[in-house]
Amino acid sequence: MEASESTNPIPNNRNSIVSSTPVWPTVDGPLGLSEDESLSYARRFYLFGFALLPLLWAVNCFYFWPVLRHSRSFPAIRRYVVGSAVGLAVFSALLCSWALTFVIGGERLFGPVWDKLVLYNLADTIGLTGWN
Repeated sequence: MEASESTNPIPNNRNSIVSSTPVWPTVDGPLGLSEDESLSYARRFYLFGFALLPLLWAVNCFYFWPVLRHSRSFPAIRRYVVGSAVGLAVFSALLCSWALTFVIGGERLFGPVWDKLVLYNLADTIGLTGWN
């Protein structure tokens, strides 16, 4: 018995996967983009996210999830994906705080300026309803 145990090249290997580094940079594996195309798409999604399209940051994080999940995989792509994740987190925090300010604060917070800020009375303000 001891002889068979000593012939095992990896005695404490509990995981059959040798490396946890992904082979493919995208979530769709071998059907997805090559590494060069992935770098191009990740860069475009990251840069266009700054053009007030933060949904592209979310798409970038989802599509390149294997790169975001594994810290040592595809360092050239990872730079853009992590930047997209940070941008998405900052945008989400700003959007939530802006929405909660209006929902919780409302007229008590803004006072008489509230009627100029809200859009539900916009048609009345510019005279489109004709209900006068």
